[in-house]
Amino acid sequence: MEKQSLTALVSAFARAYHAEHYEVNIFVDPLARPMISDEEYAGIADNMAKAIAFFRPGFSGSPEEALREIVDHQLSPTPLGRAAFTEEALEAAVLLGARQYLIFAAGYDTFAYRQPSWAAPLHIFEIDHPATAKEKRRRVSALPIETPANLHSISADFREPNWRSRVLDCPAFDPTRISFCSLLGISYYLTKEVFRQLLSDIASMLPRGSSIVFDYPDELTFSEEAGERAKKQVMMAAQAGEPMQASYSYTELERMLEEADLLIYKHLTPEEITGQLFRLYNDSQPDHPITAFDHVHYVLAVKS
Repeated sequence: MEKQSLTALVSAFARAYHAEHYEVNIFVDPLARPMISDEEYAGIADNMAKAIAFFRPGFSGSPEEALREIVDHQLSPTPLGRAAFTEEALEAAVLLGARQYLIFAAGYDTFAYRQPSWAAPLHIFEIDHPATAKEKRRRVSALPIETPANLHSISADFREPNWRSRVLDCPAFDPTRISFCSLLGISYYLTKEVFRQLLSDIASMLPRGSSIVFDYPDELTFSEEAGERAKKQVMMAAQAGEPMQASYSYTELERMLEEADLLIYKHLTPEEITGQLFRLYNDSQPDHPITAFDHVHYVLAVKS
């Protein structure tokens, strides 16, 4: 698929909008806006505002109010929440000795370019589809920032059997070092067998004490009982050419992780995500709260 990921672009737009419009943030990404061209930003904003009837039937307000409603309700809850969860867990992992950070399906993630002082001991590996990785490099090259010395880019397609060798062949990667891995926005778009194999392959090349963070849709996602936001998200992904492939029950996921020698250390439901990660923002915006996305859960798993 030689094209950029539309879902990655929309996720970057959501992070950029949130950082630009609010003083109290769920997650702050100051580089998300520079990563998107003015034309792209305006185009996404215009298209989303015009789609208000689809997202929020009966809504009445200006185009600016419509855009805010769509971003806060539909687009930003998952990109903001999972990024906040991941980087909080990453900081704790570094303090406990993690020295490698593997970002799978990095998309337009900007951590490596805005890394805080506590990330200094890390080697950071951005692992992504060749087309998306190439597009990311093009965008970064246009920004007035330097590529950090501890960043390593690896082009790999997780659906191909040789992706693991691409990581192991990277001279900077050390399979004996405790590592932290993020697999954000991945479980939705892989079949269960491919995702199971991906977890197993990642765990097999890391030492005990390493950890993996990911988000996943629960078993109600594709059901008639699914919330309207979830149904619309499934439709959006299909229209973008990146259809969702799977959903999981907690028991099924726990068993899958155990087979890969991974144990769930932390698990957040949508209600817990809203209460723990969105509280400060929602306290500052009582008339416009953001709630975690329906049926999306976060997991921190550790290799036993």
